[in-house]
Amino acid sequence: MRATTISTQEDHPMSVPGPGQTPNTAARPSSPHQADDPASGRREPGVDGSRPFGAHVRMSWWRPLVVLVVPPVVMVLLQILLYQVVGVIEGSDDPMSATFTPLKLLAVNLSIGISGVVAILLLARLAKVPWRSLISSPRAFDGRRLAQYLLGAALLVGAGIGVVALVAPESPGWVAFGVSGTTILMLVVTVLSTPLQSVGEELMFRSAVLPAAASWVRAVRPALAVGLVVSSLAFAVVHGSSDPWLFGYYTFIGVATGLMAIISRGIEAPAAFHIANNVLFSSVNTLMADGEGYTIDRSTDTGDAALLILAAVNIAMVVLVWVRERRTRITT
Repeated sequence: MRATTISTQEDHPMSVPGPGQTPNTAARPSSPHQADDPASGRREPGVDGSRPFGAHVRMSWWRPLVVLVVPPVVMVLLQILLYQVVGVIEGSDDPMSATFTPLKLLAVNLSIGISGVVAILLLARLAKVPWRSLISSPRAFDGRRLAQYLLGAALLVGAGIGVVALVAPESPGWVAFGVSGTTILMLVVTVLSTPLQSVGEELMFRSAVLPAAASWVRAVRPALAVGLVVSSLAFAVVHGSSDPWLFGYYTFIGVATGLMAIISRGIEAPAAFHIANNVLFSSVNTLMADGEGYTIDRSTDTGDAALLILAAVNIAMVVLVWVRERRTRITT
């Protein structure tokens, strides 16, 4: 599996030295967006197309720290601001309460989606790379990949929800099935805006933090390991859970989606999984809130071993991505 995930040579045929070139000079990147400065020996910002996705961005050591800090701060400030606006519209005495209303759900989804865009634009500026190279590299973005993975992810996540409902129905905090005007509005907001939130998180952590943190290390496999660890822990921290089960689960999601991105050389697979997971779970939570808005409680003692079922869904998705990408490379 490792050999498959870091192999990119099929996308970069060997160049033939031209007149006055040695094999070494011919192999150097000619694009201004690529790797190191051979004259000075310094590491220059840019994309190194010879490296796998996730370890393909090169930049100065301090720049990843900016990518780690700024987008989450933007996200928090946007959420606070939008929550206050929602509080005025709804006439709420406590706009920061944990119970979702349709407008509060929309506020959260928009703030995360915007922050994801800020993250890749920030990294593109700091690393002096095209923003498209942070979506997929060295290949181009593939809408067909996204659609295929979205279908597979929906089936896997749906199966996971079914198993949880059978084995541990009390674990998600469901109340009772109910449909009201609030329920309908929540479902509409979920379907229309939750994909933006899901993609925003993938842009922030898999497109930006993963390659930014990996740039601290030169060797490919250690770089990918550092990128996975840092981006996964950052993903868990941003979710703000003090429960060990939940914190561990969010970290595991970060590792799994990071592996999907590395294996497939882009964020179509993790974005598809994230969209399917969040849309389906949010929809079920809405329908099982007895006609009211639902609450997400991430405090201590709110997680349990039922999360292992969902972890298995993550593993199944990683396997699906590996099999699909391996088959694609063999046939091409």
